[in-house]
Amino acid sequence: MTENKTGKQLLTRLIPFVIFIGVSVFLYIGLFKDASVLESTFIGRPVPEFALNDLVDPSLAHDKSVLKGKPMLLNVWATWCPTCYAEHKYLNQLAAEGVYIAGMNYKDDRVKALNWLAELDNPYKISLFDPDGMLGLDLGVYGAPETFFIDSQGIIQYKHVGDINTRNWNGKLKAVYEQLK
Repeated sequence: MTENKTGKQLLTRLIPFVIFIGVSVFLYIGLFKDASVLESTFIGRPVPEFALNDLVDPSLAHDKSVLKGKPMLLNVWATWCPTCYAEHKYLNQLAAEGVYIAGMNYKDDRVKALNWLAELDNPYKISLFDPDGMLGLDLGVYGAPETFFIDSQGIIQYKHVGDINTRNWNGKLKAVYEQLK
């Protein structure tokens, strides 16, 4: 009888320890996971169908065919986004080096966006205007900036959340872009 009682006491003491280990593992994974890599259901799939006007020339209408034909980055940005401001100078540098960048102005005001590009220069070969965020919603955009790496067939190969800067471009993103070629 005492063996049975001792076994129950041991089990009672082990349960909190096992729960503690489980919660610790869960928190460890959450704390040290790279926040710039958010899984996207669109990786390996074509850009969704859309019809958006051009930011610079509203008389131009674009569909998903503008995101085919060459490897590119689709950069989601907005004037209300301070991180987009910090990223913009580096995007201009990448564009000057020959990286093909399409821009998607997300949930923004056209006049503010045009003033931004006039002041900070325009790294975008194509500028989509998504004022209501519907394409962003279809792409699973959480906020700005986010950048999609799209191959020449219009297939999304990678999604980067956060700004693109020298460190993460040289550390990983340049290699992802080079693989698209």
